Amino acid sequence: LFLSLTAKAVVSTQSTGELEFVQCLANPDYLTYLAQDGYFQDEAFVNYLSYLKYWKRPEYSKFIKYPQCLAFLDLLQVKKFRDELVNIPCAKFIQNQEMQLWSQHFRKRANMVNTSAIKKQNDIKDENSMKEDGKAK
Repeated sequence: LFLSLTAKAVVSTQSTGELEFVQCLANPDYLTYLAQDGYFQDEAFVNYLSYLKYWKRPEYSKFIKYPQCLAFLDLLQVKKFRDELVNIPCAKFIQNQEMQLWSQHFRKRANMVNTSAIKKQNDIKDENSMKEDGKAK
């Protein structure tokens, strides 16, 4: 029993570390750091990135807070992408693209919330109007 609990704790600790690492991949500056320090030239590290693709499965991805990290995990499977990350302008371009995406997402989200709130207010007005019409008859 103790051995199985210890094994579960080790797996849990390993998964937590992997989750934190995978989510760090959402940061273009971190990707540039990895590229400039030569991590992407290490075949073992590149194989590790391939291994981490299991985080894309639904039973694991539900723990991801920064879903763009999964897109970067896919892109990191491509050597040309890994090679380009050495260049700081590449990281800045990616960062700008992320900011634009987030900006658009939050704008769309705000519009959806506002539209929903207006629809709800109109439904309440319509409901109250129908009640008043029923009383008038």
